Amino acid sequence: MALAPLVLFLCWWGGWPYMALVVATSLIVLWEWLGIIAARPKPALVAIGGAALVVASLMLVIRPVSAAAAVLLVGMVLMALVARGGRQLRPWATGGLFYAGALALPALILRADTHVGLVTLIWLLAVVWSTDIAAYFCGRLLRGPRLWPRVSPNKTWSGALGGALFGTLAGMLTIYLAGLPSALLAAPVALLASAVSQVGDLFESSMKRRFGVKDSGSLIPGHGGLMDRLDGLITAALFALLVGLVRDPDAPALGLLLW
Repeated sequence: MALAPLVLFLCWWGGWPYMALVVATSLIVLWEWLGIIAARPKPALVAIGGAALVVASLMLVIRPVSAAAAVLLVGMVLMALVARGGRQLRPWATGGLFYAGALALPALILRADTHVGLVTLIWLLAVVWSTDIAAYFCGRLLRGPRLWPRVSPNKTWSGALGGALFGTLAGMLTIYLAGLPSALLAAPVALLASAVSQVGDLFESSMKRRFGVKDSGSLIPGHGGLMDRLDGLITAALFALLVGLVRDPDAPALGLLLW
C-alpha cells in the first residue's frame, strides 16, 4: 500500500493523530460491513455506529475501558432497533459495530501504554503480517490438503501451520529486539494470536460467501476493501487486548508482553 509509510509513522507518533487514524479506519470497516450485508437503512446505521465508535474512542482518554465498552453496547442496541430486514439482519447489523469496535478499542488501549505501547503494536503487526505472508508462500510451495475448501478454497493446512510458525517467531523476535526478558515465555501467546488472526481471515471469507460478496469493498484497487486487509488483525487485536486485561487490567500492554 502506498499509504503504509504514513500509517506506520502515525503508529509511531501516537497521540491524537494516531487516534484519528484508528477511528477513521474503524468507521470504514463499519461502512464496508454494512455494505456486505446490504443493511437497511444504511445511512442511519452508519450514523449510530459511527457516533458510538467516536464517543467510545474519546472516552478512553478519561474513562475506564468498561465505559467505552458500554457506549458500544448502547450503540449496538440502537442499531438493532433501527435495522430493517427481519430478525436475521439485526444480529449482523449490530455485529458490524462490535467488529469495528474490536479494531478501535484494542488498537487505542494497547498503544496508550507509556512503557511498551508502541512495542505492543509492533508485536501485533509483526505477528499478523508474518502469519499472512508465510501462510501464502508456504501454501503455494508446499500445497497439500485444503484447510476449509467450502469457505476458502486456496488455503491449505501447510499454509496455516507455516503462518503460525513464522508468526510466532516474528512475535518472539519483536520482544527480543525490544529488550524485554520474556521472548521465549511469550511464545505461546504469539502462537495463539497467529492462530486467531487466521480464524479472523476465515470468518470474513465465510461471511462474504454467505452474502454472495467477492470483496468487502473497492477502496484498495486490485485488493478489495479495508476489511479484506484487516480481518486477521482485528481478531488478533481483540485477543491481545483480552489477554492483557486478564493478566494486568491496569496495564494490558505490559500484561500481554511480560510473562
